[in-house]
Amino acid sequence: MKQAVAQPELESTLYAPVKAMLEGRGFDVKAEIGGADVLAINDGAMLIVELKTKFSLTLLQQAVERQRVTELVYVAVPAPKGRTGSKAFKANVNLCRRLGIGVLSVTPRGQVVVEADPGPYTPRPTPKKRALLLREFSRRRGDPNLGGTRGSIETAYRQDARDCARYLHEQGAARGRDVAKATGVVNATRIMADNYFGWFQRVSTGIYDLSDVGRTALVGL
Repeated sequence: MKQAVAQPELESTLYAPVKAMLEGRGFDVKAEIGGADVLAINDGAMLIVELKTKFSLTLLQQAVERQRVTELVYVAVPAPKGRTGSKAFKANVNLCRRLGIGVLSVTPRGQVVVEADPGPYTPRPTPKKRALLLREFSRRRGDPNLGGTRGSIETAYRQDARDCARYLHEQGAARGRDVAKATGVVNATRIMADNYFGWFQRVSTGIYDLSDVGRTALVGL
């Protein structure tokens, strides 16, 4: 049985596969020229590759510095492992695209994959995401959160659910339309039916009340 080649652990182990790939594309390749890990020349075109065992701020800073001498700058790193590694790797590739930096990944068997080529980045507008941000901003009452913190976030949805819960606590079981009218929460029925926080329970068609979880949670609301 053929034994798998170990994942590269040293920057130098990335050099041979990257050199072979570039030579296959007609470049003359040499290592450690003027601080650049890899310098490749083809008919006057200059290409630089920085080798690292993983993505880092230092790697990106080096690549950006190399852009002062050529537009053809790549970073080369080992191919990602596992779902978590792949997710982080994809995010780093997207960041490199924004910086105009190319990305090469080297598999355990020494195959070089071009993940991205260097060049100007033009972001694609996402009107849906923009609309969602504006909607949440306009719906959220006040500024209940502290920027930069983690944990439970007070969203507009949570604020609306809290208002519904407080109404039921004070008035008892009620129809969704009555809760909506009294609280101003237009989608009160949907919030109570979805029961995202577990605070509500349906007692009959169209009528909702607080659940035991909701009564307990209301103390902290």
